Amino acid sequence: MSTNPNILSKSKAFYDEFTRKGVEDVITTHYCPGCGHGILHKMIAEAVADLGIQDKTILISPVGCSVFAYYYFDTGNVQVAHGRAPAAATGVKRARPGSIVISYQGDGDLAAIGTAEIVHAANRGESMTVFFVNNAIYGMTGGQMAPTTTIGQKTATTPYGRKAENEGYPIKMSELISTLNAPVFVERVSLADVPNRNKTRNVVKKAIQNQVEGKGFSFVEVLSACPSGLKKTPVETNEWVKSTLHTIFPIGNYRDNTANAQAMFKKDPSSNRDDVLKALNLLDRSTDYKTSVDKTKFTDQNVRLAGFGGQGILSAGSTLSVLAMYEGLETTWIPSYGPEMRGGTSNCHVRVSNKRIGSPLVETPNVLITMNGPSLEKFESIVEKNGIIIVNSSIIDKKVTRKDVKTYYVPLTQISTDMGVPAAQSVAGLAAYLAITKVIPVEKLEYIVHKSLKRKELAEKNIAIIRKVAEYINSL
Repeated sequence: MSTNPNILSKSKAFYDEFTRKGVEDVITTHYCPGCGHGILHKMIAEAVADLGIQDKTILISPVGCSVFAYYYFDTGNVQVAHGRAPAAATGVKRARPGSIVISYQGDGDLAAIGTAEIVHAANRGESMTVFFVNNAIYGMTGGQMAPTTTIGQKTATTPYGRKAENEGYPIKMSELISTLNAPVFVERVSLADVPNRNKTRNVVKKAIQNQVEGKGFSFVEVLSACPSGLKKTPVETNEWVKSTLHTIFPIGNYRDNTANAQAMFKKDPSSNRDDVLKALNLLDRSTDYKTSVDKTKFTDQNVRLAGFGGQGILSAGSTLSVLAMYEGLETTWIPSYGPEMRGGTSNCHVRVSNKRIGSPLVETPNVLITMNGPSLEKFESIVEKNGIIIVNSSIIDKKVTRKDVKTYYVPLTQISTDMGVPAAQSVAGLAAYLAITKVIPVEKLEYIVHKSLKRKELAEKNIAIIRKVAEYINSL
């Protein structure tokens, strides 16, 4: 890269060389001749460099022609599934509020499979910048009709031309986004000629600067040429953009509230234990709770509870997360169940840690609590080596085949039924888990159950079940 200011060179936000994974040769670009993506890439890179935000910029690019944006941009890069860029951008921005997040999308991606994601991100006013490339066709996958394909336009899937009565009208995304209250900046620009490109460069920089200044959601629609999809020369395609797309999708500003705008999402929610408990209306119940876990020595717990609907799987997982919050630990809980809540398959993921948790998914549990046979068959193989499997031996006749895990056969349903509360069998599973691992004293589970159940008699019976299970584990 030249250091002479009089010699044009690549933006510092670009890599010096564009190399493709698995290919030794340096590439110039993977875009077709005349494509507008390269021009827009350059404008974004220049704006990032000019604003001095290269080290905190994260570009989100989905499936589409821009799928290889990470070959070019020397910034943070996240490549996501088709249409999901706004959802991923939301997660990145909320996890890293100080970052500058750019969602870069095409018309087939944003206006078709990703319509819900972009509309709801815009409606929430997420602090991000979205660049929407509208070339009126699916460019990468064979030239099919896109949501922005014009009436009469021939594509691979509309060989006789798009007809309003059959395929509907072109979707005007800038107009649609500008009907929402939250977006602060919405503008449509064009790359069809030099005067329009000069205007676009300024709009691109403003849309990114809005985010730098914490001004919420900015949306820039960019009318661009796709010579390959339209089967025209680059010159012919740009003339078509001006004569056709400019008419159907008028360029101009549709919303500019940046003068008095503020980001709707400003900072991380508090992870302070008392703040979390207060938000969940649990603080008044925890004043007499004394934490017992030494967080500096705590080992991450990735727990999967599984059974059938009606066994209390999901509520047991939630109870474990509540217990973790009382102990001041980080925790996540997400449910998963079949089409029938009662009688169908049911499982949940619970993670507990002394550190912030990046993902709530428990793909490789170190503890598996199985309440029925199908769950053991399904999840036995995913438990990590030296992990723990707790088997509800009241229902499950099958034995664990693996030799590299510790297995405990506990008659959870039988104990709960004998004690008069069959529905408490998953709580019994939690009791077994805590009695085995001792990551949190099993007595603390008694406290949570006592505070959670309003009926004193039912609470006492649950506590008796917890103690019975603990006795059973200690006798093994």
